[in-house]
Amino acid sequence: MKPSKIEKLNEQVNGFTPEAIIRFSAKEFASRLVFASSLGEEDQVITHMISLTAPEIGIFTLDTGRLFPETYELIAQTQKRYPMPFAVFFPDAKAIEEMVKTKGINLFYESVENRKFCCGLRKVEPLKRALKNVDAWISGLRRDQSVTRSDVKVFEWDAANEKVKIQPLIDWTLDEVHEYIAANKVDVNPLHAQGFVSIGCAPCTRAIKPGEDIRAGRWWWEQPEQKECGLHNNPNRPKK
Repeated sequence: MKPSKIEKLNEQVNGFTPEAIIRFSAKEFASRLVFASSLGEEDQVITHMISLTAPEIGIFTLDTGRLFPETYELIAQTQKRYPMPFAVFFPDAKAIEEMVKTKGINLFYESVENRKFCCGLRKVEPLKRALKNVDAWISGLRRDQSVTRSDVKVFEWDAANEKVKIQPLIDWTLDEVHEYIAANKVDVNPLHAQGFVSIGCAPCTRAIKPGEDIRAGRWWWEQPEQKECGLHNNPNRPKK
């Protein structure tokens, strides 16, 4: 899609609420739009919003094989509560077996390259399969989540997957997310109450300490500018 088209989409939703952005996107892309949920607080909010504004939008999540038990329980709760189709995509079993055989079960602690390789097999490749037959996808990114997301807009061109990517909550704060969750009784991962803000694979996620950045619990052994798994990298964004 041409940059001018992306720019126009952003102009059209200027001042829109997240619900209005979702409704607009459902009309713009019709059946060729999906929502990729990581089951985080933001994504649970978006799932609830979709159920109220555009339940025709399909939802999927990625099961990396290394998730917390609490995350699997939340998947089950979410599938039961909401009427929308909710698919689960898994990594290629043979590729994972080969990786573990050659690099070890916890290879990601040894180097950034190993960690990104693991994320590539467990997340990026399944995402590509999940997005194969659509034109656009929704994500729960917020601008203040990390330094790697400070330039994100509502609509972006996802060059890696050649799709339009949509962030309805991009301007929301974490407080606004929590207010919506409380007001609408949205189901969330119980680990959030234990200090886990951003929840991913169990070996790569820890609770944060008081005063730490909200992404400090993800890949805590790496530098902040390296903390992306590959799902949200966009070469079109300005470099810091």
